[in-house]
Amino acid sequence: MIKARIRDFIISKDDWIFAVADYFHPEGVRCVLRYVPDETGDRQLNGMNYRKYDFDVAFDFMRNNRPEWVQDVHVVPEDQVKVILHPSDPIPELIKKDGRVKAVYEVLHAAGIPIDKMGVTGSVLPGLQNDTSDVDFVVYGKDWFKARDAIAVAKAKGGFIEDIDEDMWRRIYNKRIPEISFEEFVLHEKRKGNRGMVGGTYFDLLFVRDWDQISSPISRGEDIGTAKIEAIVTDAELAFDNPSIYKIDHDEIDHVLSYTHTYAGQALKGELIEAQGVVEQVGDIKRLVVGTSREPKGEWIRSLTLLDQ
Repeated sequence: MIKARIRDFIISKDDWIFAVADYFHPEGVRCVLRYVPDETGDRQLNGMNYRKYDFDVAFDFMRNNRPEWVQDVHVVPEDQVKVILHPSDPIPELIKKDGRVKAVYEVLHAAGIPIDKMGVTGSVLPGLQNDTSDVDFVVYGKDWFKARDAIAVAKAKGGFIEDIDEDMWRRIYNKRIPEISFEEFVLHEKRKGNRGMVGGTYFDLLFVRDWDQISSPISRGEDIGTAKIEAIVTDAELAFDNPSIYKIDHDEIDHVLSYTHTYAGQALKGELIEAQGVVEQVGDIKRLVVGTSREPKGEWIRSLTLLDQ
């Protein structure tokens, strides 16, 4: 079985480039197509032009070209995987070539985070970035929280790493189209501390589980309705993961899962949340799922504790 985590990429024997979408791959690598060779594409790698595919276009392409690989994500058979790209692999070279990556690396290195716990994903990982590409910086496991705090200190000092201004917050909000107001969105996001600007480019600090945090896959449940609940968060250790996991104290619902990055890190342990989404029955327990579609309508998580402060 191939060992791959979210934020890794794979290149298939067709030279299609996929973003890994899960920690568990029982029947092939669970991923989503991102880049395809195309003579008219605007990105280049190894002498080939590539075109980036958005989520819906990627599924259309796969249904037309590899329908047998299409499930809830794209499942690439192990014998069709040519290369696995790990986010930590290009860091030593990027530090020499990319001032933005170097700036983030230096802040994290000074905070005591080992280089093998850092990485880059997104278009930078396969080398398909262009002048407008964001920097998606990965940190693994508990070191992520140390990295987030170090970035907060660097932003407060000013310099190459800066806070996001209101215009950029508006762009992020309009791209995500969440079911909460702009003011609520920014209040939650600023507290998270995992976004910023580096060298004039937007960057995200993305959490990925360390290997010892990967224990059992998330089973698919049966949809049994929708609900809006209020509950106290009892565990938010994996709140920044994908999906985000919030264990809660509630009479019926065991935990909340969020499949949209908008609600990652939305609440802290001990806080009262309001959440609306789809209720799933999974064995003997029920959970509430937020982000059941690409732009989920009528689904959200908000920290009532934060909003009351």
